[in-house]
Amino acid sequence: MRKLFVFDMVTLDGYFEGPNQDISWHNVDEEFNEFAINQLKEVDTLLFGRVTYKLMASYWPTDSAIQDDPVVAGLMNGLPKIVFSKTLDFVEWNNATLVKDNVAEEVSRLKQKPGKDIAIFGSSDLAVTLAEHNLIDEYRIIVNPVFLGDGKPLLQGIKNKVNLKLLKARTFKSGNVLLYYMPDKK
Repeated sequence: MRKLFVFDMVTLDGYFEGPNQDISWHNVDEEFNEFAINQLKEVDTLLFGRVTYKLMASYWPTDSAIQDDPVVAGLMNGLPKIVFSKTLDFVEWNNATLVKDNVAEEVSRLKQKPGKDIAIFGSSDLAVTLAEHNLIDEYRIIVNPVFLGDGKPLLQGIKNKVNLKLLKARTFKSGNVLLYYMPDKK
């Protein structure tokens, strides 16, 4: 069975995004970019909620993204993407498919298919839904060395306690710390 992982960045005070969906605080550099490329090579499907999809689709297909970051842009634009939204009527980004209903059933079905891992980038609301259905196999969280004081907490709205087991950690030269967790189902 394929593994589904969530990858998100958070602040030291636990925010997934700042006010007005601000992510300008993301601490990225060449070391992070190398990590991002390797991570993208582990997957063959990306899952997005509406908000993250719109953000990603407004950047990665642009000439600017392709010139500034050709490897990541090539991977992001080339990978199959499934967008979960009840309000969108269509998706235009290359290799994107819209799913309006039955999120848990669709993801369960995807996990049963042969292939590489499946990733959720951002999409905190989608991650909450999938966590509530015990469909997330791993959480990859990068803690950025910054306090925002306000914003949206990571996985805001989760209703059930999810115990996690630390698999490994990585410290970046930038001060970011990447934590790999899996649900601890004991």
